[in-house]
Amino acid sequence: QVQLVESGGGLVQAGGSVRLSCAGSGRTFSTYHMGWFRQAPGKEREFVAGMNWSSGDTASADSVKGRFTISRDNAKNTVYLQMNSLKPEDTAVYYCAVRISYLRVPTMTADRVDYWGKGTLVTVSS
Repeated sequence: QVQLVESGGGLVQAGGSVRLSCAGSGRTFSTYHMGWFRQAPGKEREFVAGMNWSSGDTASADSVKGRFTISRDNAKNTVYLQMNSLKPEDTAVYYCAVRISYLRVPTMTADRVDYWGKGTLVTVSS
């Protein structure tokens, strides 16, 4: 089994910044993607950003390009999401996700995720 624990959510004003962390533990895999989804009230869970843990390749949704950056700390088995220039529409519960995959490009769809964290709420006030 894999455990994913997110931290770093909270209330922030529009234009501000927040950094989310997700620490993974448990079973290890030779190749996988690790990243972030978000789900706003009344909306479907959507892909935000992902990283190929083997190659370091990253991918992100168009809605966050140029504002959000995904990074990692290999030694801590932790992935981060640096969110800058936040907008009220970024308000959502952010979920850490892991997908076992041999694909190079780390885009993910919710139905293909193998492990989920419990989520952390980010609220952006206008």
